[in-house]
Amino acid sequence: MIASNLQTKIGSRLCRSAGVIAAAAVVLIALFLSSAQTETARTIRIIVPLAPGGFADTLSRMLAEEISGAEGLTVVVENRPGAGTALGTEAVARAAPDGNTLLYTAPAFVINPLLRKLSYDPLTSFEPVCYLARAPMVIAVNSASNFHTLADLIDAARAHPGGLTLAASSGSLFQIVFEQLKRAANVDMTFVPYPGNTPAVSALLGGHVTSILVNYSDTAAQTGKLRALATASAERLELAPDLPTFAEAGYPSIDAEGWFGLVAPAKTPTPVVSQLAGWFSAALRTPKIKTALGEQGNLAVGTCGAPFAAFMHKQYDEYGRVIRESKMQAE
Repeated sequence: MIASNLQTKIGSRLCRSAGVIAAAAVVLIALFLSSAQTETARTIRIIVPLAPGGFADTLSRMLAEEISGAEGLTVVVENRPGAGTALGTEAVARAAPDGNTLLYTAPAFVINPLLRKLSYDPLTSFEPVCYLARAPMVIAVNSASNFHTLADLIDAARAHPGGLTLAASSGSLFQIVFEQLKRAANVDMTFVPYPGNTPAVSALLGGHVTSILVNYSDTAAQTGKLRALATASAERLELAPDLPTFAEAGYPSIDAEGWFGLVAPAKTPTPVVSQLAGWFSAALRTPKIKTALGEQGNLAVGTCGAPFAAFMHKQYDEYGRVIRESKMQAE
């Protein structure tokens, strides 16, 4: 009798346990399906703080398309130009830290706060996601000019103090490199600010300025019309192997490249940032994007997380030093 009662109790408990396990399984499956549906329905916005067009816009849209297809998400690009990229940057700094709003960054991201008072700090108001790509820059002249080397341009600048001009984006890395060149070569050249690289190229083609500092990709389409004299990169460019570096031209202190990255609002959870980094670094490795980058002389990087944060911190310090030494100001 006792044994029978014991068996009945054990059987009852086992049934209850099985019921609990089954219910838990149902809950877990529901949560999994809900999570999968939520992930599929997720929309990620990449805010590009620049006007449509240009390499920054092109790369962000290629990455958005690649990740949308690979992960089954909706990734959209939203251009928010204004205030020297500060308008779009401030919007992302205020966005919810859920990984669904990202900022496409370039050197202006860390340069702007060095030139003007802003509501965000590039080193503390954001979480670094990935260093996407680097863009070599060149100094170029009109092909009709008599300048065939950087030495030719510098010699002419010394012979005519203040008479030669260089056009570049105002308050940009290009202006910082110009200030470095002026100091390294000890020459007096006049800086002519433009709102972007395309207007600077147009000014050079029109004969309005002596030279320009722009990304290599900005000159590649002007073959025969412009003549590149040197690249600020540490090494010669694969697409222009005959083009010397600034170091080879006698200015080893100049080593600079444009760069593009992604950041999220501060306090975005680490697992979310890691997931985003994985998606974007994988997209950069696809043949389509690697080829598109290479055709314009740009290079995929794919360094994410803490190393990207360290890179931006280093750029912030180096840019700040040049800005202070040259007394460079926002236009």
